[in-house]
Amino acid sequence: MTARSIVTRFRAYQLGTAGASFSHFADSTFTLIEARLTDLSRPNLDRELAECGKFTIDVLHITGWDQDHCATADLEEILSRYKPATIEYPGYPPHSATAKDCLKLIQQYRATNANKGRTVKCVSVNPEYIKGLKSAEDLAYRDVVYHPRAIQDAESNNNSTVKLFRQGCFNVASLGDVEDANIGAYLRRCKIFKREVDVLLLAHHGADCATNSKKFFEVIQPRIAICGSQFDNQFEHPKPEVRQRLFDLDIPIMTTKTGDVLIHSLHPHSNKFRATNLIADSTKISRQLDFVTRKSHWLSMNADTLRNIYRPGFKGLR
Repeated sequence: MTARSIVTRFRAYQLGTAGASFSHFADSTFTLIEARLTDLSRPNLDRELAECGKFTIDVLHITGWDQDHCATADLEEILSRYKPATIEYPGYPPHSATAKDCLKLIQQYRATNANKGRTVKCVSVNPEYIKGLKSAEDLAYRDVVYHPRAIQDAESNNNSTVKLFRQGCFNVASLGDVEDANIGAYLRRCKIFKREVDVLLLAHHGADCATNSKKFFEVIQPRIAICGSQFDNQFEHPKPEVRQRLFDLDIPIMTTKTGDVLIHSLHPHSNKFRATNLIADSTKISRQLDFVTRKSHWLSMNADTLRNIYRPGFKGLR
């Protein structure tokens, strides 16, 4: 497979309150990651949609039921204002009154649209759904959902959805709030995940956990790490220990404490991208870095080399 030219954009939104919100655009599909929307983020989301030539969002992807990922009023506005055609929501049972209200809103939204003759695809991301997916292709441009492979206690952060967005020029890994060492070890063993992550959304807003460990970062080796957290959050996310690990491994980090983080592919939109950390509520730049995508590195190799890397010991077809 050769590298494709795909205009790709990612944005991490400053909310001004606890929580995280991101968007991803590639191959004409606009995905809003997490059901959060505030007075601070709304105009920037509108600008991002306009930049992508969109008026509505194609996919709403929610990684967990906790309020910092899915708030009732925010979800209600997102559904009415941006009219997603697909909703990917947590497959574990909602454990709070707020979470139950959010699930009802999604169900009502689907039913209301069906009555109007519009089909809305609603996907409960649970172990059964993941088992039913096709195996991911090496170096392809199809997203991969890795977790939850099993449902833990209803209130566990480890039920979060883990997804690798790889439809575009650069790949974005969303970890939700997963913290478990076993999940981290599983992802480290996944050949596509460990070789293709360009942009890593730090697990649990940059908490000091196994999925933000030095070992995890060493194996995954993202080009850049992104953290969605407010400036004065009570947990001091991202944790100083996590920042130090990234620094020691020469992995840059950008956070929404400073302002929105904007990442976009560079012409010819096949192998390079630029990350910009903006200053709060402005277009002024705090920091800017350019990168070469990891996928383009592998695609530059010949077929025999790739087979040896992805399928060690492969002796050919018999």
